Amino acid sequence: MRRTNLVLDEKLLEEARQLLGVKTYSAAVNKSLEDAIRRAKIARLPSYFGSGIWKGSLSRMREDSPKRPSKRKRV
Repeated sequence: MRRTNLVLDEKLLEEARQLLGVKTYSAAVNKSLEDAIRRAKIARLPSYFGSGIWKGSLSRMREDSPKRPSKRKRV
């Protein structure tokens, strides 16, 4: 972990701590950073659509596959 000094709005920090359900200010900041990173990654997903990353064959993937035996017992 890196230790750093930050100047933060006390009211926002306390509200974040309470809403996030954490005990410390550090935990609130870390959880907020995790959430911000997750949201940024989700926002980037559309840029990968049609980018050619996936090299599979959709028509082959959609071909009928053998049916699996049913695990359900019929009475």
